[in-house]
Amino acid sequence: MSFDASEYGRHVADVYDETYAHLTADDAVDRLVTLAEDGPVCEFGIGTGRLALPLVRRGLSVAGVEGSPAMVAGLRAKPDGDQIEVAVGDFSAVRVPGEFALVLLAFNTIFALPDQAAQVACFRNAAAHLRSGGRFVVEAWVPDPGAFRAGAALRPVRVAEDEVLLEAAVLHPAEQRMTTTKLRVTDSGIRLLPANHRYAWPAELDLMAELAGMRREHRWADWAARPFTDESRQHVSVYRREEA
Repeated sequence: MSFDASEYGRHVADVYDETYAHLTADDAVDRLVTLAEDGPVCEFGIGTGRLALPLVRRGLSVAGVEGSPAMVAGLRAKPDGDQIEVAVGDFSAVRVPGEFALVLLAFNTIFALPDQAAQVACFRNAAAHLRSGGRFVVEAWVPDPGAFRAGAALRPVRVAEDEVLLEAAVLHPAEQRMTTTKLRVTDSGIRLLPANHRYAWPAELDLMAELAGMRREHRWADWAARPFTDESRQHVSVYRREEA
């Protein structure tokens, strides 16, 4: 089956913002403003603008690539959404005109690509967008096969008075693939939010960067730049394109 970059957005676009409204973007935006220096910024998987819009409001020029027209419509409906140029398509291949100080791929979106080849292509596409010395920033979770029993796991993501968000997952370790469905329970009923992930360990991402002519500059446990350790369950990795 061929990769459909619009599939995830078709399932989640209408509830994406309210599902993830509990996540704060402040630390991420502060860190990205520092890393981008004077900009401009290109975000792969820009979605409805959770990070892009705050960056615009901080004075940066932002463009993006997004696979889902429905997600782009959500971005366009927001204040300042019309200031962001968005190319619709697969961010492992689609080019946005211009050179950028920073390319961003946040919130585990690198794992939405279907296989290693597509992820390597994504790193190369990011490098092609960067000016000399520009940065590619990747936020992703650290694979944790030990969290699965008999290849499956169920975990609470959020429990609140008005919403319960659960995630059911099945692991396919031979392919480094995980299929998930989030179950969002509210007083309106149950909503299923499916997604597919081709996961990669941080060291594998480092090698992809090297293949694309970039080197790792930083790796932190979160956007607040806490140290990355054996216990870290996510990472923010910063890669830099070699100076010309």
